[in-house]
Amino acid sequence: MISEGFSDAFSMLFSMDPGVWSPIKVSVFVSLVSTAIAAVLAMPAGLFLGLGRFRFRRYLVTFTNTMMAIPTVLIGLLIYALLSRRGPLGELDLLYTQGAMIIGQVLLAFPIMVGFCSAAVERSDPRIVQTVLGLGGSRMRAALSVASENRSALAAAIAAGFGRVFSEVGISMMVGGNIRGQTRTITTGIAFETGKGEFALGVALGIVLLVVALGLNLLVGTWNFRRNSLS
Repeated sequence: MISEGFSDAFSMLFSMDPGVWSPIKVSVFVSLVSTAIAAVLAMPAGLFLGLGRFRFRRYLVTFTNTMMAIPTVLIGLLIYALLSRRGPLGELDLLYTQGAMIIGQVLLAFPIMVGFCSAAVERSDPRIVQTVLGLGGSRMRAALSVASENRSALAAAIAAGFGRVFSEVGISMMVGGNIRGQTRTITTGIAFETGKGEFALGVALGIVLLVVALGLNLLVGTWNFRRNSLS
């Protein structure tokens, strides 16, 4: 069964079977958009949390680290409650759309990126900030200098966020509805097709999932290697 499943899976992939490529397109689009939005929000928050020295900071770091491990089904349940007909945002009619999936995935990726970013900049050389401020630069300029010095770590944080949302299933299933051609992703497609006994289609989607994850890690690793070589 396994050998036949892999054989049929590669056949589906190379024949451009819409049953395989439609979930792939949805997954890539939703994951890229949610990662971009989360990165725009999380990078400033991570810099603030990593460089800031304020009251209750320790508790905020603990809360962020806790949210990094939040179950996807819990986020899905929260978004479902907000966007359902009886929810406060039900009039937006976003439930079972890609928009709802993006909202949920942003909430999933945000604490991961914040946690990785704050941990990276917190360990950075404190002389960077002191030098910039000593030369008359603003705190914003100092934060940007720290970010520049830690751009490899920030890229890894964004990659980690993308990997998390690209492979999640709970949010997509609960607020996306697994609608074929619209909200069915790679992960929900795997769960649905294997549940029907369509092992080959599930394997095909799983192969793409692994290839994308491998490609992302190779991309980040190559970029870091070249940067370290140049420095």
